[in-house]
Amino acid sequence: MPDAATKLQIQELLNKIQDAYFDFARHTLRPDAETALRANSKTLSEIIQQYPDFRLTVEGYCDERGSDEFNMALGDARAKQAKDYLVSLGLPGGQLKTVSYGKEKQVCTEHDEDCWQKNRRAHLTQAQ
Repeated sequence: MPDAATKLQIQELLNKIQDAYFDFARHTLRPDAETALRANSKTLSEIIQQYPDFRLTVEGYCDERGSDEFNMALGDARAKQAKDYLVSLGLPGGQLKTVSYGKEKQVCTEHDEDCWQKNRRAHLTQAQ
């Protein structure tokens, strides 16, 4: 496992990688989402490849609309799409896990399109 300084460096890189946002009821990566995921992914890949036991989590989220079941499946598809893209950029797939939070853990609670867009995302974190 990485030492504390390396874990901090990894977290700083993750903080720079913006969330990947999705269109309503879609899991296809938009060009802006690819750009966000690509940012600093090469450096992150180089670091985590040095620590084969280290894991990252790709979290998938949805806005508040739709059923719980639909949003859990859509969040899963979004997380997997983002993971596949990160793997194509060189991150080791075996060190990336996915999780769907569906419409749980909203970052915005207003009931309008601007807010819903903020919740339709994939987010990269250190696995706990």
